[in-house]
Amino acid sequence: MPIDPAKATAAAPTTVPLSWDHKDVLLYHLGIGAGSRPDRPHPATDPDELRYTLESRLHVLPSFATVAGGGRTVAATLSMPGIDVDLAAVLHGGQSVTLHRPLPVRAADAGATARVAAVHDKGKAAVIVLRTDVADDDGPLWTAVSEIFVKGEGGFGGERGSSERLETPATEPDLTACRPVREDQALLYRLSGDWNPLHADPEFAGLAGFDKPILHGLCSYGIVLKAVVDTALGGDVSRVRSYATRFSGVVYPGETLRVRIWRDTPGPGRIQVVATAVERGDAPVLTDTVVEHT
Repeated sequence: MPIDPAKATAAAPTTVPLSWDHKDVLLYHLGIGAGSRPDRPHPATDPDELRYTLESRLHVLPSFATVAGGGRTVAATLSMPGIDVDLAAVLHGGQSVTLHRPLPVRAADAGATARVAAVHDKGKAAVIVLRTDVADDDGPLWTAVSEIFVKGEGGFGGERGSSERLETPATEPDLTACRPVREDQALLYRLSGDWNPLHADPEFAGLAGFDKPILHGLCSYGIVLKAVVDTALGGDVSRVRSYATRFSGVVYPGETLRVRIWRDTPGPGRIQVVATAVERGDAPVLTDTVVEHT
């Protein structure tokens, strides 16, 4: 079996150096659609958008943590002892980022320590849980947990892991934002480090069971957090304390994401979010999604 759960979870953590600068942050922001808001008359030069696209005003959206250093930590962990997977069988199942302090625009001395925290048996698939802790000389920066869904690798008799789901509120959302996904969005986003051909090559996407290339789940993840920050948190990225989601469906470039937002749900300082694909009858994209904030 390509995945050996006991060997994977017993393996020593992998430590890799990370560095980034304003160009990496700008590229990431452009990759998740910054500067192209349809609700603004001049989005490319709108002051609120320039915080994402102009180096002299730049702040860092917390979801940048998922690509900082070119996404080296996930790639390194997927090559750890006990893990040998086919990229055509891999999908992102869930992602969380917990911030220990606001992300700097530049870092030359950060380090990421990653390990396989668990391997869950979902029957027809396995879920690899990767935990990454990142720090620099000033202390901890963030902790990320990625759930990697690997088709065809289940059935080994392991623990299934949690199946708890967050119910969608019965009330109307406090806020709703629609964000279009450009046709070339995946081609731009992949320059931040996720080179999986699933998001660019139609033939490879076909081998994975899709009609055409799909958008990176982490691109949707960033688009949705930006919508929450811009509409519910006054554009202040430093208010985000954590952001967690489950990827419940795919997005195709050219579609529109509808982001529904409930404040103080399921409690104070917590925002619950559901994102759907408008053109496919509001098919679920991100569910079990919570942003914790100050």
